[in-house]
Amino acid sequence: MRKITLWLLATIAVVVLLFSYKTSTGSDSSPLAETVSGANAPAAETGLGSAATPGTSRGTVARSGSTTVADGPVVQTKRGNVQVRASINGGRITEITPVTVPSTNSRSREINKHAVPQLRTEALAAQSAQIDAVSGATLTSDGYAKSLQAALDGAHFKAKP
Repeated sequence: MRKITLWLLATIAVVVLLFSYKTSTGSDSSPLAETVSGANAPAAETGLGSAATPGTSRGTVARSGSTTVADGPVVQTKRGNVQVRASINGGRITEITPVTVPSTNSRSREINKHAVPQLRTEALAAQSAQIDAVSGATLTSDGYAKSLQAALDGAHFKAKP
């Protein structure tokens, strides 16, 4: 009877420990975000140096002559925040800059080092946010497309056929 009691208590202790274990791949309450310059910050940081509150940023639009620069909102993903800036000139998307990409760990940084340029190239070629996800960077791809689409909507950009 004593062995059964000890076995039962040990099993319960192991189950409690397993359920309370937090993995490093889960989302954090304050994930680090990699900015364009590659610096790490405790919150999503915009390229202008001001902190953006994840999930609440609406994005901004600035017009100068024939050039429009639109920041998409900060899009929260399981791996971290994503935000992009789109430059539009002459009715065409001329540049897309990542303002914030996930960098919660070295694996995220490695994946995004390759995925973000590929997403940029594809969006510039498509002249829209209707792009395919990069294999292995699905969450970043989804956040990138959502932030870009919101930036384009804010700039009232209409793709030319």
